[in-house]
Parts: sequence; structure tokens; C-alpha cells
Amino acid sequence: MGAYDRARAAIDAAHAADPQRAADGRPAEAVYAERMEAWVRRLVPAAPPLLLLAARCQHLERWSVPRASFPEGKAAYFAWRKSLYARQAGRARELLVGAGVAEAEAREAAAWVAKEGLKANPGTQALEDAACLVFLENEIGTFAAQHAGYPPEKFVDIVRKTWRKMSPAAQEFARGLALPPAIAAIVTAAIS
Repeated sequence: MGAYDRARAAIDAAHAADPQRAADGRPAEAVYAERMEAWVRRLVPAAPPLLLLAARCQHLERWSVPRASFPEGKAAYFAWRKSLYARQAGRARELLVGAGVAEAEAREAAAWVAKEGLKANPGTQALEDAACLVFLENEIGTFAAQHAGYPPEKFVDIVRKTWRKMSPAAQEFARGLALPPAIAAIVTAAIS
């Protein structure tokens, strides 16, 4: 087994510890990792193995730092997200190096996971694009149900912000998603 295979196994073992379960009973993080990797493969057809590993690390052990561990409010939300990026990136680097991936490559993957150089770094942008597409394709409906008290314009604003983070290629994929009518209406309003 090579270093990339060992790294993948270590990442997947970390995902297996997620106490949250997807609808099919598997660890939620494992399902998310598969969706991330699948989108990166579509966005970057010749994606190198390191980028695919980084895609699997996008929410690495996110369950261990719940949103509730930070106070309410917008500033605290951004602080929570920033702490997650750093933690996930550090943990990704640790697992990759522990599996035998070269330190320089592990640092590069960690930079992508930490969202360094968004819009300028192709690896970082590929992960961001995939995360946005996973959100739009698989998570926005649940998010909307959890925040049913939000006014419609807040959902439009959230989608608009998501859209701005995406590359033109990812936006094109997003336009082709089969979304429930209510979600499609929000996306249409956000991008028009």
C-alpha cells in the first residue's frame, strides 16, 4: 500500500468516528467526503491524488467542534468557521504525513483545506467549488428546514454569497442541478 492509499485509509478512519449518521446509517462525514471527492473529480477530471485526498478532508472531524461550542451571532459564527479551517487543515497535514506523504505535499493539501488563496489557488478553488456544489445539491433543503424562520431574502442572500465563491465552471454545474422547485426558485432569485 502506498502513501496515498494509507492516507486515504487514515482519513476514512477519522470519518468513521463521526457520531452523526447520514440517512443510510453511515457516518455523515464519510458521506460528505464521498460527495466532495465526486465533485472534485467532475470539476477537475485529471485531479491529482493529493487533491482528491484534500477533498476528503474538507470537513475532517468537524463534528468534534460543534457550532454550539461558540457563542451565538455572526462574529462568533465566522470565528467558529475560521477555527475549523485551521483545525481541519492541521489534522489533514498530520494524517498525510503520518501515512508517508511528503511534508511539502501535506502542507499544500492543508493550505487547500484551510481555504488559503481562494480564487487564486486552483486547489483551494476546486475544494470551495465542490463544497458549494455539495451544499446546493445535498444540504440546502435541510438547511432551509432547520432555519424555517428565516425570511426568503435571507436564503437568497446565502445562495448569492455561495454563488460568488464559485468559479464559472462550478456555477455552470450548479445551473444544471435538479433542485426541488422551492430551492430552485431561491437559486434563480440569487443569481438573477
